[in-house]
Amino acid sequence: MKVTFIITGLATGGAEMMLHKLLQNIDRNRFEPTVISLMNKGEIGPRIEALGIPVHTLGMRRGLPNPLMVLRLARLLRQLQPALVHTWMYHSDLLGGLAARLTGCRRVIWGIRHSNLSKTKNKRSTLAVVGLCARLSTWLPVQILSCSHRAKEVHAAVGYVGEKIHVIPNGFDLGHFAPDVAARASLRTELGLPPDAPLVGVVARFDAQKNHLGFVQAAAQLLAQLPQVHFVLAGTGVDGGNAALQAAIAAHPGLQAHMHLLGRRDDVPRLMAAFDVLASPSHGEAFPNVLGEAMACGLPCVVTDAGDSAEIVGSTGRVVAVGDMATLAQQLQEVLQLPAEQRAALGQQARTRVQVEYEIGHVAGLYQAFYERVAAEE
Repeated sequence: MKVTFIITGLATGGAEMMLHKLLQNIDRNRFEPTVISLMNKGEIGPRIEALGIPVHTLGMRRGLPNPLMVLRLARLLRQLQPALVHTWMYHSDLLGGLAARLTGCRRVIWGIRHSNLSKTKNKRSTLAVVGLCARLSTWLPVQILSCSHRAKEVHAAVGYVGEKIHVIPNGFDLGHFAPDVAARASLRTELGLPPDAPLVGVVARFDAQKNHLGFVQAAAQLLAQLPQVHFVLAGTGVDGGNAALQAAIAAHPGLQAHMHLLGRRDDVPRLMAAFDVLASPSHGEAFPNVLGEAMACGLPCVVTDAGDSAEIVGSTGRVVAVGDMATLAQQLQEVLQLPAEQRAALGQQARTRVQVEYEIGHVAGLYQAFYERVAAEE
């Protein structure tokens, strides 16, 4: 079955990484995948091409979608002749869905990968596209896939047809993300820290939804209680050139020496395996990949109740209210002060939870079964 995946862009991000993992595990004897990026290939495009899967790009700029893009997409889809189109993220849902319908392809599946639609945490252009998609959801997609239950509820509340929305969670490769004792020592050596220095990790691109500035407040509070703790922040834009982040850190005397800003990294599994605990201070998430990755590495996680974060960590971590950085700091302190064997046991429970609920082979099978059901519908 020919399946075309349309995504807004292929820079490093949760949705893009999940698409890559799905394509790594899709049964190529049953499916013939092709990818279209409305923008460019980013960092993930070449990885998809390395799997032998064609990647087409259209060079769209950020902002409100250009209606002419629909015609360009339609021409490309006429050439590809897919049996099914699966769009990922709002702009590709809108443009890809319209383009597919122009070519006569009725089997369009939309993708929802976001759960916070507040006016203060989203661009007006994004919310405008969401509103338009809500109105078009009655007829444009035949089905809608969400990566989280919270995202399904949020979008149904703003007008998406709830009966069309189905949930398939993100999946994780437990061979790629795994405990690694050597990583623990090597990262501390890289950072010039003692072998036993407690490390709290945050792995996320710099974005208002991820709440890095709020985490700085939590870090300062935690440092006052645990003077030996260090914080490792990695992700696009999370580096020394980030003026807003640097200013927030400088506002807390003594914090700078304990805050390590690594920027975008290609060794995330190594970083995860080196942390003692992962923090997720987000305002908004759907199904955050970073939690499954950290848990697969045997880490307990302390998270805000954003998206499906609480459901993902279950009893293997701690959950606080969104925006409550004081309690986040307290919970991080409690986890760090657990006896080593108790923290290790929590980490093992976390890895087992990922293995049972979110292993990538199982999740890819759910996608494939869903595609075959949609293709069989008249």
